[in-house]
Amino acid sequence: MIKEVIVVEGKDDIQAVKAAVDAEVIATGGYGFNKEFLKNLKTIAEKRGVIILTDPDFAGDKIRREISKELKNCKHAFLPKGKAMKKGDIGVENANSEDILEALEKARPVMTEKRNEFSKEDMIICGLAGGEDSRKKREELGRILGIGYANSKQFLNRLNNYGVSREEFIEALERMEVKNE
Repeated sequence: MIKEVIVVEGKDDIQAVKAAVDAEVIATGGYGFNKEFLKNLKTIAEKRGVIILTDPDFAGDKIRREISKELKNCKHAFLPKGKAMKKGDIGVENANSEDILEALEKARPVMTEKRNEFSKEDMIICGLAGGEDSRKKREELGRILGIGYANSKQFLNRLNNYGVSREEFIEALERMEVKNE
């Protein structure tokens, strides 16, 4: 059982998460959540903790950012787009139980102290920015690290803000190389 309350976007997401794990799950109802919902979520976050698991799309990222602004002690779980897609529809409800469980196990808090562990140079040297297959590499690395896909600037922010260590980063890169050989 997961002690934190998992926040998703809709009813179908609740069903998918509950099929994967024994946990309390609540839905935002999309982007139209109100101040009362956020107030209740703050209370929940203080008492039990919150894991945000939104769809890997623009709306999901927007919801994640809005909630994150209000809750300072939440964790973030990410599903890769490819694992949340069915017949052109993207969403948590389309992921299988194993992928949802893996995303929740890799949930990370946002670091409160500003970190500069990684730089633009790291991104370029490792082929995560400026290269032909940089997008694909960020997708794969984001999946392995559990920080999701993002453009190069956002990916760099996630590496620093979600507390990824240099050791974890190198291990994940090595896993990618072995897989792609």
